[in-house]
Amino acid sequence: MNHKESFLKYLQYEKRYSQHTIRSYLDDLDQFISFCDFNENNFEPVNVDHKKIRSWIVDLVNNKISIRSVKRKISTLKSFYKYLLREGIASYNPVEKVLTPKADNKLPAFINKKHMDILLDDVDFGNDYKGVRNKLIIEMFYNTGIRVSELINMQISDLNITELKLRVIGKRNKERIIPFTRVFKESLQGYLNIRNDKFRSGCEDYLFLTEKSSKMYPKLVYRIVNRYLNLITTIEKKSPHVLRHTFATHMLNAGADLNAIKELLGHSNLAATEIYTHNTFERLKSIYKQAHPRA
Repeated sequence: MNHKESFLKYLQYEKRYSQHTIRSYLDDLDQFISFCDFNENNFEPVNVDHKKIRSWIVDLVNNKISIRSVKRKISTLKSFYKYLLREGIASYNPVEKVLTPKADNKLPAFINKKHMDILLDDVDFGNDYKGVRNKLIIEMFYNTGIRVSELINMQISDLNITELKLRVIGKRNKERIIPFTRVFKESLQGYLNIRNDKFRSGCEDYLFLTEKSSKMYPKLVYRIVNRYLNLITTIEKKSPHVLRHTFATHMLNAGADLNAIKELLGHSNLAATEIYTHNTFERLKSIYKQAHPRA
């Protein structure tokens, strides 16, 4: 087993990263190895210096790779060399001498409340299993702010309908409890009823299933969300993560505490949540009308 493979095993079994995250680390390392004109057999990370890493960064920027992606790739190398230091394979971390390029802080895209109300109150999803499931997926994202992987892996046993709360297993197997409303409880119960009628035997434990009773997968969830968001918004990104942004933004604009939003989203630190401290134009206009004496 080479150094790259042992590092990926470390991420999987000790850090307990998701397969999606590990795939990203693998892709980043493979790109760097290729840039250094190495292959799997002759790659020796201890022979790489900070100048080579800087050259790679310059090459990425020149090839129009986004600053956000470049920063992620640098982070991958940092983690890789920290692992090598821990294992006594490397004596220093060359990435420490590399300056990370600064990126403009883009505000997260979200959907305004009016359009979300239209989607959930006026759009006809259909009354069959597929339609009811698709609507609940949209509602789940908007009511809880969970990630795609968390939705896909959610099981029926994670629901506590009586106490109006659900258990979510997030990144690195961290568990959190998210409350939900009585209105959402009715949606859940309606879905469970039609789900139980459709899959009477041999049913999976996962909450959301395909029409063939198998576990949902990311591309299918993305297609569902993208299809319905196309009906009510013209924003460029129409992904499940936009609904996560929408959940956090609407909660914050309604007066929710930032630390509470941090816990609901499963962020490990407050810095990741602070991107939601922006306000919508409607919110600013409302504050202006209330506060300005001539408004």
